[in-house]
Amino acid sequence: MSGWRPLSFGADPTRERMARIQSSPNFEDGVFVNPTGPSGPPRGSAWGMLKSQLRKADRIPRRPAAPVPVYPYTLAELATPPSSGLRLTWMGHSSVLAEIDGRRVLFDPVWGERCSPFGFVGPRRVHPVPVPLTELGPLDAVVISHDHYDHLDLPTIRQLVGTGTQFVVPLGVGSHLERWGVPTRQMTELDWQESSTIAGLTFTATPARHFCGRGIRNTQHTLWASWAVRGPEHRIYHSGDTGYFPGFADIGAKHGPFDATMIQIGAYSDYWPDIHMTPGEGIRTHLDLQRDDPAQGVLLPIHWGTFNLAFHPWAEPIEQTMYAAHRAGVAAAAPKPGQPFEPSGQPPAESWWRAVAVPPAAGWPAWPPAAAAQAELDLAADR
Repeated sequence: MSGWRPLSFGADPTRERMARIQSSPNFEDGVFVNPTGPSGPPRGSAWGMLKSQLRKADRIPRRPAAPVPVYPYTLAELATPPSSGLRLTWMGHSSVLAEIDGRRVLFDPVWGERCSPFGFVGPRRVHPVPVPLTELGPLDAVVISHDHYDHLDLPTIRQLVGTGTQFVVPLGVGSHLERWGVPTRQMTELDWQESSTIAGLTFTATPARHFCGRGIRNTQHTLWASWAVRGPEHRIYHSGDTGYFPGFADIGAKHGPFDATMIQIGAYSDYWPDIHMTPGEGIRTHLDLQRDDPAQGVLLPIHWGTFNLAFHPWAEPIEQTMYAAHRAGVAAAAPKPGQPFEPSGQPPAESWWRAVAVPPAAGWPAWPPAAAAQAELDLAADR
């Protein structure tokens, strides 16, 4: 505690940092704003959300019915550099280790048991972390998309401080890190469209459509961002949290196409349609980033599977993403937590989640998605 403010709440920007925030072109009328206008938390019927939360029939499918499988060979495989120069390992939710052109970048690392300011309450992870943080190995950079608890985790940050790695964060987020003991020399804070080169990689903060806040008052004084990372040979993109907006095409035009995109496809709801994307919107975003060429790159779906943060069934985001990707001609990966893969090869696409999810009332559709698509065509022909 510091006065009335818990350490987990972080700190509000002050002095030079606040002056920089106030001079940002993305700061209007005392708050950061989205590319599409004023920002803020979800809006919707509180009563409707409460009813959905309380209905037992609605709650049951939101969690896996059996233990989620975690890939067993992660550390052994990470001991060998990727043959293509690019490898991604989804650690669950939005946490991804990207090995790119001889460097190692960790996005939105959350190794804590709960995404919450308190250890005794809040959404709890439904599968263990695939790799202990202390065994992950050296990192060249840790990239944070925004300051929500499921993306910026105090226990994880405090473990990483001593490694000497560089933290790359959106403008204002450094105020939290500073309070948690991260030295200024280990921080790089960027506004949208600003870039910094670290260990031979260029990191660019790109726009996203979301909001921020960790404490009781959401002052909207810390920015949220997506990230484009360019190495000598490869380019990758991490969406952070975002609603769909036309600016993805601009990001693709300036920084793409990408060898791999990591796109948020879970925790969506009709109650907050502007701040999280549906699977279909995630596919549209990938295509926008790839200049509308479905043959470019691989999509890694993120922001699903680890924490129960919305009202949809647990496996719905990945199911719908894989089918939407097939219809669009997009190569999509569906690794188990901790399963490394190289986007240049055949992406993992087994329907492993079906063995542990509550099945939908109508049963699972045919798999792989190509078979389901053919079944739909056959059914249409019969009609």
